[in-house]
Amino acid sequence: MSQNHTETLVNNVKGVCDSNPNPLFGRDSHVQQVASSRNPGSACKMKTNKTSKIAMWNVHTLHQIGKLENVVKEMERIKLNNLGLAEVRWTGAGSMQLDSKTLIYSGGHIYERSLGILFDVTTAKSLGSWCRISDRVVVAKLVAKQLNLGIIQVYAQTSDSEDVAEEKFYEEIKNAKGYLKSQNIIIVMGDFNAKVGDGRVEDVVGPSGMGTVNERGSGLIEWCQINDFTITNSWYENHPKGQ
Repeated sequence: MSQNHTETLVNNVKGVCDSNPNPLFGRDSHVQQVASSRNPGSACKMKTNKTSKIAMWNVHTLHQIGKLENVVKEMERIKLNNLGLAEVRWTGAGSMQLDSKTLIYSGGHIYERSLGILFDVTTAKSLGSWCRISDRVVVAKLVAKQLNLGIIQVYAQTSDSEDVAEEKFYEEIKNAKGYLKSQNIIIVMGDFNAKVGDGRVEDVVGPSGMGTVNERGSGLIEWCQINDFTITNSWYENHPKGQ
């Protein structure tokens, strides 16, 4: 597997952005996918007429030989167009070509946290630009035929983190949304380390949520209510490991 690796060390919380059209890379018990409620249930289409398949995986680390190759094979096996990755545990930020795939990633200065998004060859052609917000938030713009799509990939702090860290995390998501201000549809996906409960909450949480709502879950629900988002994977039955 060929790899062309470009890395840039970054410090700016507001993000270091790349307009390269060829520059993005989950499965855990606390994964949530959030989509704008202005277009509930919409199928996002790129330049082809096929529906785009998007997923997220908490890989726990790619800082091991062979792990990235295994993720690419799994993406190909289930025929995904985009795969968001949490807990990559790489340093720096940059883009990488993996045969027919394109990976953008965003890390810090030590081998923990970090995340990214992996695109297949077709979707990579629609990638207009991307921006590193932090080692917990990265954002990409996809230019489509009928509408534009923004993807924000996130990895939240654990439940024992301080409240100030949670506030900073949501501020970083706000910065990412600002980067996508001209987009038609915004998808926020990743590992929020949150449980939103198994009962419906307005148009935010559906009947197929997870367990008993916890503090992080309450924060996520409140954020969705304020920003007009829906937690999409609470509206259909999930395997317990995928909730």
